[in-house]
Amino acid sequence: MNVADLLVDGFGRVREVVHQAVGGLTAEQLAARPGPDANSIGWLAWHLARVQDDHVADVADTEQLWTAQDWHTRFGLPFPAEDIGYGHRSEDVAQVRPESPELLTGYYDAVHEHTLTWLAKLDEAALDRVVDKRWTPPVTLGVRLVSVLSDDLQHAGQAAYVRGLLLD
Repeated sequence: MNVADLLVDGFGRVREVVHQAVGGLTAEQLAARPGPDANSIGWLAWHLARVQDDHVADVADTEQLWTAQDWHTRFGLPFPAEDIGYGHRSEDVAQVRPESPELLTGYYDAVHEHTLTWLAKLDEAALDRVVDKRWTPPVTLGVRLVSVLSDDLQHAGQAAYVRGLLLD
């Protein structure tokens, strides 16, 4: 197995959990929060897709699908187009109210396909390329991709957990 295959498998697992977590839910269930300051399934799925879209577009030197495919208009959120949810307060989380699971999976699937297309071209040597010099040590492509994968898996798992609480 090469490095691209390994990353494709990891991101494929994110996709599976996202679909399982949001599938068949109503808009109300997607927006439900298990506590007053907790994240909703809709926010978690939106955020993980935004992070992946933002970070992969950055390292691939492409435009984010959020704007390139007009997802920001379809979602109708009151945030700037570059917002990925990082640092959102409880009031911000409450404003992420996707109309359907299909909206969330449609956006995530578009991001996922873009990620896979880009990963297919990736070779092992590329993983050592420095993509962010603001950190000590500087962040390499390999570290950035593992970071995105880890963040996505955590948020997808959180969404699955919230689903379990709602449907229990």
